[in-house]
Amino acid sequence: MNRLEGKVIIITGSVTGIGKAIAKRCVSEGAKVVIHGLEQDLGEQTVAELGATHSALLIEDLANEGSSERLVELAIEAFGKLDAVVNNAAQVGSGNIQDTDGKWFRRMLEINCVVPYLLIRAALPHLRKTQGSVVNIGSVNAYCGEPNLLPYSASKGALMTLTRNLGDTLHREDGVRVNQINPGWVLTENEARRKREHGLDDDWYKDLPKVYAPAGRILFPEEIASCAAWLLADECGPISGQVFDLEQYPFQGRNPPKDASTIPVKK
Repeated sequence: MNRLEGKVIIITGSVTGIGKAIAKRCVSEGAKVVIHGLEQDLGEQTVAELGATHSALLIEDLANEGSSERLVELAIEAFGKLDAVVNNAAQVGSGNIQDTDGKWFRRMLEINCVVPYLLIRAALPHLRKTQGSVVNIGSVNAYCGEPNLLPYSASKGALMTLTRNLGDTLHREDGVRVNQINPGWVLTENEARRKREHGLDDDWYKDLPKVYAPAGRILFPEEIASCAAWLLADECGPISGQVFDLEQYPFQGRNPPKDASTIPVKK
């Protein structure tokens, strides 16, 4: 039997990148998923790949009032219950103390911390019934962050504290586990696009300095998804309130900024 057989899982930000990889892994493990994103065409493509009997779709900005409730309602309407939530959607962008105004900082905190909280809160009555679980997708930047990722890093640090707090209280009081994955550098479609915008070749990730990637490569979305599937499965047991850093070096002591200008370009 597949380890997620019969489970119903909401996955935000799941029409591309890590979220889509998690959705594909969950369906392959027997789950039904609620897909979410901002792009209608990518959402429909994802549902077509997963199969309409295994997935439902909501296209909406999670900052909209009531979006969390609509995600939960869709899960119940489409599949009759809710077993888990994966908070993957994130606002990503650069900023430092010189160029980050209050509006940009608040947007980061809203999408990366407040929205996950609201979705967990909306889902809790259903997760309580199924003794379900939550997986939050953070970032290794939560511990400090690169020089030009101040608001993003702060928001992921806030999410990490939320995970540890709810991982304790919800597990004891409601039987709901809450854990977090902090990915390191991952080769997503958006990361590839950003590097192309920086003028790098399409195969830039194949020749990275060892200081960035001791293994000779960076992480793939599917590797994040495999960890998420384990945390969502019953075989994870009573583990809750934990943060799993998926990185290949001791980033707290060595976290060099991944400035595109320092990555070699093949000619």
